[in-house]
Amino acid sequence: MKIISMDVMSTGVIAYFVVIAARQGVFTPILGDIPRTNYADPVPQAVILTAIVIGFSIQALMLVGVIKLARNHPTLEINEIEKGDLS
Repeated sequence: MKIISMDVMSTGVIAYFVVIAARQGVFTPILGDIPRTNYADPVPQAVILTAIVIGFSIQALMLVGVIKLARNHPTLEINEIEKGDLS
């Protein structure tokens, strides 16, 4: 549940930034024959894309940790795992 909640939180933050950055009348910075004055800044787009990739890799790493815990312990209950590690 913690992994899913972290993924939902990460997706919510990314969606929040996308909603804030959305503007009407802004064009992509592609060169062409038509003169356009309002260009979208590609740096925030690159930052959000990087955040998506990093979030995916962190989620994959956490799932690998859960798989390792599941192999070493027959339960995923935190209290039972902590009891087994202390003794």
